[in-house]
Amino acid sequence: MKINHLRYSTRQSYVSISRNFWLAVVTASIIAISLAALGGFLLMAVNANQFLHTIESNLEINVFLEDGADVEAVRLKLNNLSDVESYIFVSKEQGLQDFSRAMGDRIPMGGLEGENNPLPDLFRVRTFQAELVPALAGEIQTFPGVEVADYGEELVGMLLRVTGWLNRIFLGVSILLALGAIFLIVTTVRLSVLARQDEIGIMKYLGASNWFIRFPFLLEGMVMGWAGTLAAVTALGFAYYRVASAFERESLAFFMQPVTDMQRLLPLFAGLLILGTLMGGIGSFVSIRKFLRV
Repeated sequence: MKINHLRYSTRQSYVSISRNFWLAVVTASIIAISLAALGGFLLMAVNANQFLHTIESNLEINVFLEDGADVEAVRLKLNNLSDVESYIFVSKEQGLQDFSRAMGDRIPMGGLEGENNPLPDLFRVRTFQAELVPALAGEIQTFPGVEVADYGEELVGMLLRVTGWLNRIFLGVSILLALGAIFLIVTTVRLSVLARQDEIGIMKYLGASNWFIRFPFLLEGMVMGWAGTLAAVTALGFAYYRVASAFERESLAFFMQPVTDMQRLLPLFAGLLILGTLMGGIGSFVSIRKFLRV
């Protein structure tokens, strides 16, 4: 692209935005609201995924052993399973002590030591992903000496269903919000095109290419998209920081730990800024393409 064409396109975009300043401000504001809603849903998705991942990481398969089972043989088989992330062995004596500490004085434990101990030896097994739990529990159930491999089948199934539904909801809402922002940009740029249709007609009559005519409008849409998204990202980042601080200050992070890792948040905000700018360009392209009938 020639430097003179770039200067002309930049100047024309500036003139158009200045001429329709308040319309551009309103459009950028609506884009900001749309992108803020989109960013809010994305932040909710990130935090929901972290919350579900925390639950998944705490899922365990409780492998109860039969009386007299060969503990070392079961341990060796667990070591050979590739889907096992970690495990711990809890003897019946240790289990009784843990149960006694948990119950305190509410349940008398006298006379349950030694041979009278009703608890079995067990392994607490963790996997890399929640999806691996059912198949792994079924495989462990077949080991000699294993009485029951319990993992809370209903909880795991519900967790997987909730994760799937949340991902689909967040994706659907994000797409709808993005399409709504593009529609706003298309409408605004179309008004600008109609206001300058005489000028465009003269340029076409003089032999200007469609790209020569189109480029100033592309810049105009990208500027509006960038400005609206920048405002949205700034407001969203400030609001999210306040909410995360409130969680930590009020000790609510015990129930849900907000994502504060900047290595995860910065790509999200940068992606929103790039997405908003691109949506401005896409909206302009759609509007002008239809007007020029390319």
